[in-house]
Amino acid sequence: MKSIVSIIVIVLFSCTAFISFAQESKYNNEDFNINEVTVTHQKNLGITVWEISVNGKAGHTIPKKVGQLDGALVLGYVFPTNLKPTDVGFNQTEGIVALALTSHPDFDDTPLWDEDNDTIYNNDGVVWHPHWVILHEDKRVAGGLSVKQFKKADMTVVLPPTNPGMPMYMDSPGYPVTTANNTIKVIVPDYRINNRTDFNYDGVTAFMKVNTSNLELPMLGVYEVYSVASGNLSLPYNVKQ
Repeated sequence: MKSIVSIIVIVLFSCTAFISFAQESKYNNEDFNINEVTVTHQKNLGITVWEISVNGKAGHTIPKKVGQLDGALVLGYVFPTNLKPTDVGFNQTEGIVALALTSHPDFDDTPLWDEDNDTIYNNDGVVWHPHWVILHEDKRVAGGLSVKQFKKADMTVVLPPTNPGMPMYMDSPGYPVTTANNTIKVIVPDYRINNRTDFNYDGVTAFMKVNTSNLELPMLGVYEVYSVASGNLSLPYNVKQ
């Protein structure tokens, strides 16, 4: 556990440092400028409610469609946590467990879920939806982080049954995500996080990009960090009971 915490501190502080000199993009606007992040446990319902509030309109800005998977753009409202990978259905592995709410119009990675309720299950990528991911340090990309990958032949890897079938530590759990005014929310049942309600977390908004053609780059890397709730990514927030 100490080694995992050390990785969190090193990676997230390096990522924070990146904010000050990140290249400005057209997506870096008030819709991604965080003013508050909260996770609240509702014991009577057996859920936690995860919320990020921004200065603009949460979820209003979505990525431009590029027309293919390689180079596809991803925007995210992300909750880094100190949960264990095993709490959310992965095998134990080094890295940061994060719940990412994402939008990406070029592809759909939630094959079990029909988020826009049109009876077509492979066209919903633009609709804000959740992923559990394991993040790790990656100096190959400007944001300093990427989703941890693995070799398909690695039999030690355990993924939740709701995973999208990519060789990354990623799950598509299907939790409901809502946006209203300046807040984006996701509801997580307690049993889906090993009944953990005592964890620490932070809030981040970020720009990511998919890569399927260059083996020197990660499959899904963080290229810009727009905002950090704590200011220093120290995971200072506790679940409200």
